[in-house]
Amino acid sequence: MKICVIGTGYVGLVGAAIFSDWGNTIVGVDIDSEKIERIKKGEMPIYEPGLSEIVLKNISEGRLSFTTSLSEGMRDAEIVFVCVGTPQSETGDADLTAVWKVAEEIGRNLETYKVIVLKSTVPVGTNEKVKKLIKDNLRFNTEFDVVSNPEFLREGYSIEDMKNPDRTVIGSDSPKALSIMKSLYAHLGKPIVEADFKSAEMIKYASNAFLASKISFINEMAQICERSGADVSVVAKGMGLDSRVGPKFLNAGIGYGGSCFPKDVAALYKTSTDQAYDFKLLRGVMEVNELQKNYFVSKIVRYFGGNLSGKTFGVLGLAFKENTDDIRESVAIEVVRILRGLGAYLKVFDPQAMYNSKKVLGEVDIKYCLDKYEAIEDTDALIILTEWKEFGTIDLERVKNSLKNHVIFDGRNILDRKKAEEAGFTYFAIGKRTNGTELLSKRPTGTPGVILKNGD
Repeated sequence: MKICVIGTGYVGLVGAAIFSDWGNTIVGVDIDSEKIERIKKGEMPIYEPGLSEIVLKNISEGRLSFTTSLSEGMRDAEIVFVCVGTPQSETGDADLTAVWKVAEEIGRNLETYKVIVLKSTVPVGTNEKVKKLIKDNLRFNTEFDVVSNPEFLREGYSIEDMKNPDRTVIGSDSPKALSIMKSLYAHLGKPIVEADFKSAEMIKYASNAFLASKISFINEMAQICERSGADVSVVAKGMGLDSRVGPKFLNAGIGYGGSCFPKDVAALYKTSTDQAYDFKLLRGVMEVNELQKNYFVSKIVRYFGGNLSGKTFGVLGLAFKENTDDIRESVAIEVVRILRGLGAYLKVFDPQAMYNSKKVLGEVDIKYCLDKYEAIEDTDALIILTEWKEFGTIDLERVKNSLKNHVIFDGRNILDRKKAEEAGFTYFAIGKRTNGTELLSKRPTGTPGVILKNGD
């Protein structure tokens, strides 16, 4: 098939790469000429394992090309995918400015029948409005169909997810468009959910909101576990082995972030209020997520006696999750901002997100380090904020010799509690009663902290 993909962000660029790898001829379109030139050279604007190799392979084999011209990209395409951003607006709903603009331009450039596919995450009713916008902007009496085909890609694992999806959702009011889309995905051999526009749109929001709810639920359980002496990791394992529950998204931590969950939960809640319904559960999910990072910071503040002024912390992790350079709505970034606001100096390291972090955090009271050990050297505490695998295998003896105080605040439960404590650390985790938890439980709020220096 000949396909046009509009937008070269996570969804668009990965989609273009994999569609071409399936043997289709793809033209990627983006208004950012500098980004297009970088992609052609194999310089990916995002970090996604394996993406550069697939892009370069399919460019060299003539199946994948890029342009800044929408009319050129659309000209011979049978299917046009819309993969532009839909960020959260100030009112909490999705900002569809880019979607409306692309729909109008598609209408002005539509000369032959095409299937217009929205992969962008959009609220209920958007596909119907896109269909009307395209029709209103047609210069010729051209037939077309619109399809809702939401993506379910995890950043850091999106190539795997696209090649091996759990299901494909196709929403349309056209049997012809449904047939064309089913033929695109037929070789995957996975379930295809045929739906109307509104149901397809809702599936994406419902899925992300449910997964965010699982995260907030396990974080609430972590609060109870920590207070009662249970271990949330063991509780989550026991829950996850139940086939009705499943193990994914049951890792307690400092809260969810990223480009999808925060905005999609907020957008679904806004949709509920637009329909005169108060989605109380989602309000709780958002509230728990906000409180989780504050609870984590409060441990650090209490340990140091309520005053972080003059303290230096080694921070590992800035991306919102492992295997990505994405810092959008990153809880790690928020924690760094809070700590800096409380007077702390930060030495930070992330395997992929340093450049993006520097653009949003600046350089005031922050040092960007070359590796994890440089970030820890001569600091008052180690703070882990992103679950990169390499942080879980850090040399504890080397850390011990680098820190002024033998204390670790593990916001992702990536270290082994027993090993950390046996190595001589005061260790804080999420949802586990550690020696750090015991120390704070014996200390009234505001009581000066006990600073454990090297050699003590």
